[in-house]
Order: sequence, then C-alpha cells, then structure tokens
Amino acid sequence: MPVKRTIQAKLSELSRHFPVVTVTGPRQSGKTTLCKMAFASKPFTSLENPDVREYARTDPRGFLREHASGAVLDEVQRVPELLSYLQTDVDEHPEMGRFILTGSANFALLDKVSQSLAGRTAVLNLYPLGFEELNLFDNAPGDLFEVLFSGAFPAVFDRGTAPADWYPSYVSTYLERDVRQILNVGDLVAFQTFLRLCAGRTGQLVNLSALASDCGITHGTARSWLSVLETSFLVFRLPAFRANVTRRLVKTPKLHFSDSGLLCYLLDIRNPGQLRTHPLRGAIFESWVTSEILKARANRGFQSSLSFYRDRKGCEVDVLVSRGNEIIAVETKSGETVARDFFSGLELFSSLIASKSRPADLTKVLVYGGRSKQERSETVVLPWSDVAGYDWVGEDRDSS
Repeated sequence: MPVKRTIQAKLSELSRHFPVVTVTGPRQSGKTTLCKMAFASKPFTSLENPDVREYARTDPRGFLREHASGAVLDEVQRVPELLSYLQTDVDEHPEMGRFILTGSANFALLDKVSQSLAGRTAVLNLYPLGFEELNLFDNAPGDLFEVLFSGAFPAVFDRGTAPADWYPSYVSTYLERDVRQILNVGDLVAFQTFLRLCAGRTGQLVNLSALASDCGITHGTARSWLSVLETSFLVFRLPAFRANVTRRLVKTPKLHFSDSGLLCYLLDIRNPGQLRTHPLRGAIFESWVTSEILKARANRGFQSSLSFYRDRKGCEVDVLVSRGNEIIAVETKSGETVARDFFSGLELFSSLIASKSRPADLTKVLVYGGRSKQERSETVVLPWSDVAGYDWVGEDRDSS
C-alpha cells in the first residue's frame, strides 16, 4: 500500500496560494501516487497515454476546455508546448490550485515552466522516499547496509521487488532510454561507462576532465551528460562553502547520488553484505546522509542551502546546512564505534568560524553507523537511524 508522503502537507498548502502547482522529480519517485492521494477529487489525466498526448498536442485549447474545472495533468514533459496555452488559461481563470502538474524533470520542461508559468506556479521537487517515509512500510529494512542497498524508490517496497531485480530494469528503461533520448546519445557503452564512473566518484570533488578522459568523451560531453543527470534528480552537486574565513578554500563542488540503491547497483554491489568491506562504504554512507538532509528540507518546501567545507590544508566537513545565521556542520562516519578523530574536522571548522568578526551560531553533528545517541565535545553524536528525526530545517526553533 502507498504511504502518505511528507511533502503532501506542503503541496496542499501551496495549492491554496497558486493557480498551478508543479511536482517534479525522477521517474518512479512517486509523483503520480502523491498527487492522486492529495487531490483525489480532481480528474486525473496522463499524457503518457498516446491518444491523450496527441489530443493535447494538436488541440491544446480544446484539451484545456475539457478540463476547465481543473485537473491533475501527469507527465506534462510529454507535451511541453501545452504550458504556453495553460498560461493564458490560468490568467483568464486564476482560481487557486486548479491545475496540478507532474513531470519527470528535463531541460525542456524546466525551461517551459520558467518561461510560461513564472509567477503562476509553485514548484516542488519530490525525491525517492526519505528514511522517515521508508519506515512506514511493513517491509522496511532495519539494518544500515540493507537500507543503503535497498535505496528508497517506492516501487521496491510497494511491490516487494528485490532491489537486485528492480534497479537493472530502472537503469535500462529510464537511464538508458529517456536520458539518452534527451541527450541524443548514440554510444550506449560510453554512456554506461560514464554512469559507473560517476558512481565511483560519489562523495568526491567533481573532475569533469578526468571523467571525460576515463570515459573517452570530450569535456563538453561529460559536462552535458552530468547536467542532465543532475536535472533529472539522479545526482546532485554539493557546492563548496563560501565564507570569509582565514584559509584558502577548495571551490570545486562534490558529486553525490540521490539514491543509494541506484548507486550500489552501478557499483556492482549485489547484496548488503558486500557493503561491510567495500572500499567506497564511507562515500556511499556520506551520500546517503547528504541526500536524507536534502530530502528532509525539500519535503517541507525549503531550499537546499547545503554545502561542504574543505580547505587546502586538509580540514573538511562533509555537509553544512545554512539556516540564516545558523550553521549545522555535519560529519559522516560509517563505522559503528565513535573514535576521537571523528571530531577533528568539526572542531577545526568550529575554531575557524569562531575567529570571524561576526561568527555564525554553530551546531556540530556527527552521524555515524552505530546505534546510540551521545554528546561529545559539544557535538551531537547521531546514530544513522535517527537522521530522519533530526530537525534539519529549524521547524522546532521556528515554532518555539
């Protein structure tokens, strides 16, 4: 059975203030199910249906007139030109929440939304399940390595499909079909190699020249392929922290995958047990924690506001969450036992922030692979299973 998504509250709220709400995200992240649950009284029309798609493309005015009272229009990226006609329609009839659009994001959709519906639509990004949502399923994994291996796409848990069976199908039907069509990729082998090379660099600084060289493609092609993967919400680039601190900072962003199950599949990890000794275990865990923070904020309608810190002397903090004049500095360690050196990056960053003329309020958080919550060196030591329960957006503080 589908579970109620955290983002539904924000979706309902925005529908009371905008004539159109657009929900984007990767394929199979649950956009259709979410909108059917949130707007059960609205007619539902899928533009994946060839007949419906042809109708909307050849007679957009007639199509919208047929849905004059509003509707959920699913997969609108299939007919992006419809959005120009929708603009005129909502200007003439600006009732709030009349149209709910869903789409698997690509350049064409985002460009049309920004051009045609600017000021008329709110946009929400729906990622795969957050850990708090995952725990609503009866078959939710309870072990860290099972969580990382299973990923968070709803279909894995709705249908009870083994991740080892589901992810190969997802890659072949979506990544190797839809994304390649957007990019007009002719060389499937090169694209498959590129995907796996990106997976091997999760949690690392983005180096397009090295990616291009290792894959045998041009620098421009690597940049284009990575941009489409990012626009499709399958990967994201975490920007470097920018602040007036006393050290020279690394400015290159980090690469992260949005879903750990997809990441494990691309790394040829075929069962959870392999993660225990895998050389990229720490990087996979770092990407999982970072994506959980990203989802926690997106599900409540907040901007990402995430970055990382690294200077040229070796000091590094995996994730920084900006909340106005507050910063949450997050270090991730996949080990089950807390070691003293886990805190070194956080402590050095804390001293650097304190040296500023107007220091930010700083909260230090260590997320690790163990089970017990602790307080050490003015740092919250958070077990991996408590990531979903931590306040990453400031709601507790705002409501106090």
